Amino acid sequence: MRNKQLKIPLYMLATLLFGLKTYIVYRFMFNIELENGMQELILFINPFVSAFLIFAISVWFKKQSRQMKYLRYTAFIFSFLVFANLVFYRQFTDFITLPQLFMGSNMADLGSSILTLIKPYDILLFADVVIIWYFSKKDEKIGSVQYLKRGKVFALAMSLLLLAGNFFLAEMERPQLFTRAFDREYLVKNIGLFNYHIYDLVIHSKAESQRVFADGNEIPEIKKYVDENVISEEKSDLFGAAEGKNVIFINAESIQNFVIGRDVNGQEITPFLNKLVEDEDTYYFDNFFEQTGQGNTSDSEFLVENSLYPLSRGAVFFTHGGNEYHALPEIIREEGYYSAVLHANNKSFWNRDGMYQSLEYDHFYSEDAYEINEENSVGWGLKDKPFFEQSIKYLQAMEKPFYTKFITLTNHFPFELDEEDKSIEPYNSNSNTLNNYFPAVRYADEAMEEFFNHLKQAGLYEDSIIIIMGDHIGISANHNRAMSMYLDKEEITPFDQVQLQKVPLFIHIPGHGEGEVISEVAGQIDLKPTILSLLGIEHKSDIYFGNDLFSEDRKGYIALRNGDFISNDYVSTAGMCYDVNTGEPIESEETESAEENDAETTFPCDEIEEKVDLELNYSDDIIYGDLFRFVDFGKEEKVEND
Repeated sequence: MRNKQLKIPLYMLATLLFGLKTYIVYRFMFNIELENGMQELILFINPFVSAFLIFAISVWFKKQSRQMKYLRYTAFIFSFLVFANLVFYRQFTDFITLPQLFMGSNMADLGSSILTLIKPYDILLFADVVIIWYFSKKDEKIGSVQYLKRGKVFALAMSLLLLAGNFFLAEMERPQLFTRAFDREYLVKNIGLFNYHIYDLVIHSKAESQRVFADGNEIPEIKKYVDENVISEEKSDLFGAAEGKNVIFINAESIQNFVIGRDVNGQEITPFLNKLVEDEDTYYFDNFFEQTGQGNTSDSEFLVENSLYPLSRGAVFFTHGGNEYHALPEIIREEGYYSAVLHANNKSFWNRDGMYQSLEYDHFYSEDAYEINEENSVGWGLKDKPFFEQSIKYLQAMEKPFYTKFITLTNHFPFELDEEDKSIEPYNSNSNTLNNYFPAVRYADEAMEEFFNHLKQAGLYEDSIIIIMGDHIGISANHNRAMSMYLDKEEITPFDQVQLQKVPLFIHIPGHGEGEVISEVAGQIDLKPTILSLLGIEHKSDIYFGNDLFSEDRKGYIALRNGDFISNDYVSTAGMCYDVNTGEPIESEETESAEENDAETTFPCDEIEEKVDLELNYSDDIIYGDLFRFVDFGKEEKVEND
């Protein structure tokens, strides 16, 4: 009777149930694009291959009790891994990396954001765990196996053979999958979620070893590339235009460029920023891109302060907060500038308290510096309006000239807002996230207008330049259906997805009178050289990858962290090259090589792509190897924290 209750070994049942569940998640919960039948086949087989490899290990346990225990806990652990990736994917359209698993200290501050991402039906992800647990507990003899050694070897060999077959098909479908693994979705789609995590572990270990074996010999090669391809010898016309002025930098949480100049329900979304576009003292960059990775706001900070690229995995602030850097606060200190960050949040979130010391900020005004209560806070903390209002006293008391960075909070996912703070009605679509986004952006717009007025009343406005930059996107690709509805498009194409990574950048210089709209492609990596140029500070010995936004001698392209890029002529994304003006794919070209009758297929994007790969790798080398510790930049005193 017992044998009739379960006619196949439990590890085989676990393989089937777990593989089927994982495929359903791949196919219907992750937004994985499939272009052909081969990709569909690979996506179907890889969860079963991975599951068989995982559960077949149980046959090597001699004791039945240990077999059952292994199956129970393995099923639970890997089911939880699927669940964690699903929740993460709903927000970031991406998969968890190993460095992020070590960033658990951030979870305490996520609060309601995570709760909004968990769905009631997610409990079904653990249904197979319950079944496996039930049979393994009912009777240890049910479903257990006692293979001879050759049977165990056969099970192992079969699992490895299936894995090799999976990898072979993946390499056929996506050549150089492992050597050019910028896109985590391609890895998951081709080798599976679990093999991706093993690959990620290997890459993480390799990266960690780079610092141990680095000796600084890489610096001359990187410096040569930067001098020849990035740094311009010519000064821009605005060099020194803000010399001696205070710099007030606003990291505007989750504001994307598509809201500028638009309305919802017949009302302007950003009336103040719209006026700023037309202001004669303002330079507005309407073709400016965010370049962050998994570090989100902290990555945008890293880009601005260092003009280095963030990492493709994890957040630099967290994983390499103890590195040596040659950041903006340190450089301008030598010119008499005092520097501070104002952010009404936990100072340890994203390891800011540690990283700001490495960047050599003089002071960090965290949540302890603000009066926060139930009436003036929502979502992630202190509302933007009281945040700016309470910050004025710190600016007034600060040594002049100063460089200050304000990091806002209210316009943060899930875009919660009290009714009394809503000036416009939500949008009406299938996405509550997009619906609530517009009133939250409007509130942020009003808060910045009030801040300008506070600066004027405090006598700080005329002697300052004010920079407003969107830190990263607020609406992920998971909301493309609603986004296409709002933008009146049939669908959001890969080309459109890149365009949605535009964020606003305003550089406001009171009394300047020569502002304009600038449409040349630009990105967050350009802020450091731009600010230094405006302040009249030369830094030829520095190593960075951005350009002065006002220089006529610019690279002409912007690299995104996943290896995509945007130039003045092309957009490269999802393995395709697009015309930047039409959004249409560009066909490959047949070019004759030096040898007779030998043709080579090329794309117009190829030349820029090589430079993008090189820059990203050089920047990674600097961070992973902590290479600036071999360069004497004259370190001085460290930052103080509240």
